[in-house]
Amino acid sequence: MIPPRIKDVEVLDNYVLKIIYANGEKKIFDMKKELKHKYFEKLNNIGYFRLVKNAGVTLEWPNGEDIDPNKLYQNSTLINN
Repeated sequence: MIPPRIKDVEVLDNYVLKIIYANGEKKIFDMKKELKHKYFEKLNNIGYFRLVKNAGVTLEWPNGEDIDPNKLYQNSTLINN
C-alpha cells in the first residue's frame, strides 16, 4: 500500500510529529523509539530534529535521514484535530 502524500508536518514536544496527510487525516508519530537507532543519531539534537521537512509520502532531515513511508503512516495515531 502506498500511503497518502503528506501535506504538512509540525514538530510537537518530546520528539513527537503531527502529520497532516493530503486525504485530510491528521496523525501523531512518536519518534522516541526511532532515535535509539544509529541512523537517527543526529535527530537526538532537538534543534536538528526541528529541521524535518515534507518529502512527499515521507519526512526527511537535511542529512538525508528519512522514515519508511509505510512505517510512518501505519505506526502513527489518528487524531481528531
